[in-house]
Amino acid sequence: MKRLSDELTVSPQVPLEAIPAIADAGFKTIMCNRPDQEDPGQPSFDEIRAKAEECGLETVFLPVVSGNVQEADADAFGDVLAKATKPVFAYCRTGTRCTILWSLASANSLTTSEIVSAAAKAGYDMAPLVPRIDARR
Repeated sequence: MKRLSDELTVSPQVPLEAIPAIADAGFKTIMCNRPDQEDPGQPSFDEIRAKAEECGLETVFLPVVSGNVQEADADAFGDVLAKATKPVFAYCRTGTRCTILWSLASANSLTTSEIVSAAAKAGYDMAPLVPRIDARR
């Protein structure tokens, strides 16, 4: 788990058995940014949703194709994050896609250096994304 803000923590793929610990850690919503069947053996979002609901968590399925994050994806991520019960635990294959979405969605609320710094502290290099972040202002 890598914390980007008070509202959002990102992670690589969540195994089903980790969901109770996510709920116990105080998260209120799980967001999946990964299409089903992206990799063999990954749990489907329906499986994640069922386990999350058993644990009292809300769920959001916002799949984005790896390496192809569009501006509309970032807008949708920002809308979901604004409306979701927080804190939110978002996951994809490595956490990078979630971080890209958050970085782009945060362009109007944080400075570029705040975005890049928060991502770097979590282990994600968003420096190559700076022109896209700046273009969203």
